[in-house]
Amino acid sequence: MSVDYKAYFAEHREAHMNELKEWLAIPSISALSEHKEDVLKAAEWLADKLKTAGLEHVEIHPTQGHPVVTADYLHAEGKPTLLIYGHYDVQPVDPLHLWQTPPFEPDIRDGKLYARGATDDKGQLFLHVKAVEAILKQEKELPVNIKFCIEGEEEISSPNLPLYLADNTDKLAADAILISDTSLLAPGKPAISTGLRGLCSMELSLNTANTDLHSGSYGGGVPNALHAMVSLLASLHDAQGRVSVDGFYEGVQELSSEMREEFAKQHFDEDQLKKDLGLDALFGEEGFSFVERVGARPTLELNGVWGGFQGEGSKTVIPKEAHAKITCRLVADQDPQKVLDAIEAHLKAHTPVGAQLSFTPKEKAFAFNIDPSHPFLQKAADAFENVYGTRALFTKDGGSIPIVEKLSSTLNAPAVMMGFGLPDENLHAPNEHFNLENFDKGLLTIVDYLKQI
Repeated sequence: MSVDYKAYFAEHREAHMNELKEWLAIPSISALSEHKEDVLKAAEWLADKLKTAGLEHVEIHPTQGHPVVTADYLHAEGKPTLLIYGHYDVQPVDPLHLWQTPPFEPDIRDGKLYARGATDDKGQLFLHVKAVEAILKQEKELPVNIKFCIEGEEEISSPNLPLYLADNTDKLAADAILISDTSLLAPGKPAISTGLRGLCSMELSLNTANTDLHSGSYGGGVPNALHAMVSLLASLHDAQGRVSVDGFYEGVQELSSEMREEFAKQHFDEDQLKKDLGLDALFGEEGFSFVERVGARPTLELNGVWGGFQGEGSKTVIPKEAHAKITCRLVADQDPQKVLDAIEAHLKAHTPVGAQLSFTPKEKAFAFNIDPSHPFLQKAADAFENVYGTRALFTKDGGSIPIVEKLSSTLNAPAVMMGFGLPDENLHAPNEHFNLENFDKGLLTIVDYLKQI
């Protein structure tokens, strides 16, 4: 049976847009307690649409925070099972005055749908619901088995989904996990992410005297906490941009020639990047391009350093304390706890005389990595080519989505990251939007993928 899905989606385009606008109008901000009922409302809206689409066993599962929505359709005997993951929660909208139109009053202009959650992730997740619905309506069956697991806490680091996963491993078991929460490289240039960096973070403080001191009476004779902090932080890197911590690179895999070729195919313009950012030079670990540094190499970054007098004018003071915040992006098989331990050991060994170190570890998340030759990924690249006319490139993203690694490792299944956003769609920022060309092509790409695996 041959179905013209392009005609089907064109016929239903207006109805689909109106439905998505309804969902986007719900302010499901998971980080703000005053929106708890809105987050639940968004989950209920999704559950209703999954039922309408023809999914079975649609359930809303309470957690210690916001609920998880599940559904399935398991009638394709002998065929693979795909678990579709996404999230219905959204980021806060501040600063509100920078939005051209209200964030929860969806507006279409210049071929783009503007609203909080338009691209991250309601808009992209909605594509999967409507693709499955289209196949069921047109063909009365699905070519594969489908499960949905949709959470409402991704924007606050998914505190409760790992617990739900651990308790429901059999219920969620799948041959692959399908996720649309990333982006194309550029308009018309699809990409499939084969790696997401992990992370760990920490805060540190140095204390010297028991009080701030007058620089005239004590300067040159006592330790200065800011001097000590600057010296300590400078010891973390060498002049070539490499992290100087013993053991930091344990678990880092060397880039294969095939992966370097994939990076090179992006034809990334480093000169244009410098121009866009107002820089006269880029900086990073020697021997790697910009896209390799931010996608496939680990980093240690200072996020904040402070201490002493910071008000208007001058104050001749020797500060008694200084502080810093540090985050690391991790790759491959780096263990975030081991990285934290290695950094703490380095800091203790290099703390200047007269200063006392306080070290506080914070977030931890493993990196996600998958071989691009996996058949599920190759068929995803084929689906992109069939719709976009360009085969997807395999990339590694510098950001972190910790739940992807947790899903893949817990369910022992590959994660296929088929993103339909664009890098400039202002996710997490004012005027978030979703290019509707990719809305239309995304529906067709997902249908193509489901029908060929």
